[in-house]
Amino acid sequence: MAGFEHGSMDIRDHQKTFDGFVKMVTWGGIIVVCVLIFVGLVNG
Repeated sequence: MAGFEHGSMDIRDHQKTFDGFVKMVTWGGIIVVCVLIFVGLVNG
């Protein structure tokens, strides 16, 4: 079994996936806040 060298793994795909996840959560949160504001204004 080859020895593991810390920091030698290619993590570009992981970083791209995480960046996409962060963007999705950010936009999802913005959309939820906008919908809640809209519902508050319509029912107010």
